Amino acid sequence: MSQDEVIHLDTSLGYLLKEASSALRAAMEEVLRPLGMSVTHYSCLELLAQRPGLSNSELARGAFVTRQTMNVLLQALERDGFVTRAAEAAVGKAIPTRLTPRGRRSLEAASAAVRSVERRMLAGMTGAEQAAALQALRSMVRSLRDSPAAP
Repeated sequence: MSQDEVIHLDTSLGYLLKEASSALRAAMEEVLRPLGMSVTHYSCLELLAQRPGLSNSELARGAFVTRQTMNVLLQALERDGFVTRAAEAAVGKAIPTRLTPRGRRSLEAASAAVRSVERRMLAGMTGAEQAAALQALRSMVRSLRDSPAAP
């Protein structure tokens, strides 16, 4: 393996992104735990608030979990009164899910907690640096999604 092919963890952008992702998730879990939520629970509620009626598959993709994991979560959220789902699909097989008033109240507290984590994460950056970081991350996502893997 040539020196150009060696990944140096201290200068690898991919490794640093994974480290940042892990630190962000841990910080979010820490503030959500007292509210009785996990990051996946919060993500599901946030997705439903912004896009009411999403199906299990759409929620799973948006929360970065499997359909099976999302189905188990949705069953628990429905049982606990955070969401409602129709008994059967109006069209096709997808059963749309909606937040209940209890789900909205719970999400309000969780969103405030998550915003505090994001503010803490961005505290050392100027507005221009934040905008540049957002643009760079979007560009990276686009590049990975739009181009095939190299052999």
